[in-house]
Amino acid sequence: MEKKVMVRLCAKILTETELYDTDMEVRNLIDWICVSEQIKTNNNEIRNLTGEYKKIEPNCREGVRSQLERMKALCKERDSLYEKQNDLRGQKQQIERALEW
Repeated sequence: MEKKVMVRLCAKILTETELYDTDMEVRNLIDWICVSEQIKTNNNEIRNLTGEYKKIEPNCREGVRSQLERMKALCKERDSLYEKQNDLRGQKQQIERALEW
């Protein structure tokens, strides 16, 4: 619930005021919230992919080729999300530095 309230507040500020364009602190705070939400979303997706991987893994040991291919795809997708996470964390740190927390 708290997450939805923050996102709605950010959306309202963006659409109904010029604060995002005129106040650097407001811009940084909104950007921080958005990046934080992206990180949470990516973490959930990583957990889901890892869970699916663990379900498939035992059958792969029996030599099922299609499952091995899916595992490779899952690993690739997960690795891509990890890279995105690192980029998002870098953005978040830059924003935090700009906010001087």
